[in-house]
Amino acid sequence: MFIKNSPLLWITGLVCLLASCTQKPDDFKDFLNGQELKYPGAITQTFTRPGNLRLGIGWSPSPDPSVTKYRIYWNNYADSTEVAASTHSPSDTIFTVIKGLQEYTYSFFVHSFDKNGNRSIPIEIQNARVYGATYRNSLMNRPFNLTDPYKLLNDNGNEITLNFLAADSTNTITYIRYISTADEQKEISLPPDQNSITLNDYKYGTSVAYQSYYTPNRVALDTFSVGLVDTFPNIEFGIVKCDKSLFREVNLPYDVGAYEGQTSVSKLWDGSNGPQGYPNIFHSDGNSSLPHHFTFDMGKAYDSLRTLEVTGRDCCHNPVEYEIWGIADITNAATSVPGNDAGWKDDALAKGWILLKEVTRSDDGKGPYTVNFSTETPRIRYIRMRIKRVASGDNSSSNLSELTPAYKK
Repeated sequence: MFIKNSPLLWITGLVCLLASCTQKPDDFKDFLNGQELKYPGAITQTFTRPGNLRLGIGWSPSPDPSVTKYRIYWNNYADSTEVAASTHSPSDTIFTVIKGLQEYTYSFFVHSFDKNGNRSIPIEIQNARVYGATYRNSLMNRPFNLTDPYKLLNDNGNEITLNFLAADSTNTITYIRYISTADEQKEISLPPDQNSITLNDYKYGTSVAYQSYYTPNRVALDTFSVGLVDTFPNIEFGIVKCDKSLFREVNLPYDVGAYEGQTSVSKLWDGSNGPQGYPNIFHSDGNSSLPHHFTFDMGKAYDSLRTLEVTGRDCCHNPVEYEIWGIADITNAATSVPGNDAGWKDDALAKGWILLKEVTRSDDGKGPYTVNFSTETPRIRYIRMRIKRVASGDNSSSNLSELTPAYKK
């Protein structure tokens, strides 16, 4: 049966309402062992600075004056380090360096703590990279300019400009090490915004080494050197023609004579280009049967004679089989038998002459034809050319237009 507006129902409801109003607002502490849950203020504005097996971490401190320290966690909270709260001004920066890390990309969590051990909500720092041997092994020294690596600025070779390509954006410096003219090892630096550098006291013939340094980014704690020191290409002068203005005829015993005065040996360094016609040539006198020889003085001794360009006449009697001899001093160097004597070669060697090259050509001898000498060629001032066979088959005549010796400078 339905009871309408029952006084008993109203009384029961009122008692329950009064009972509920008497519960304390902090009764939830029963679940917290009587302690109020507090969260100290968290940090803001985090940043990192990568390093070599270490990492710099910084942040703007919590403005909460109750914060006494911070703790940084990594490796899923397995590792941590503590940093004192030295300031509470958000305009300041707290910075610390964590050492002993692996080369890896980490995530860190930073908590603020008060004196009672209450900690803030975590602030996560993601993608914090630490560098090490793998990064270093990926680095390469700044490349030099392969097509134009260096330029020698004077004849002594002690002034030289080294040329490099543009530097990588993370390159900080390249150190160049060389031997000076005072026989001292020196080191100079090439900044990344500079593509060339000049050495004013370089000892010619010595090696130049270089090593570059890099940083992972512009705020990194450490710079990393390339693991290997590279060496610049051998620095040396190129092949340079000898100064023909110094050349002179030498008439040693048994040297072949000229056909006439205007076809003398001196025609061989008059500067003509290509095969010439009579009388702008050297023409032997026809009185000395092959093999015969002539000699000339280059006017100075060369330590590194490297080539001789031989240009024949435009038609005939061009040498196609011959020997090139050299010597530094002709004192007592005259051979005692003619060039066609079977004992001539032994006699020449006994007098100090050096056989620089034996040449056999398969063409008509007109040239120009470049004869290359050994890099071990000794000091040479005088050249003797012993002609053994000519293209025409003649047994006593030989013709040439020009001889151009050159040396490594």
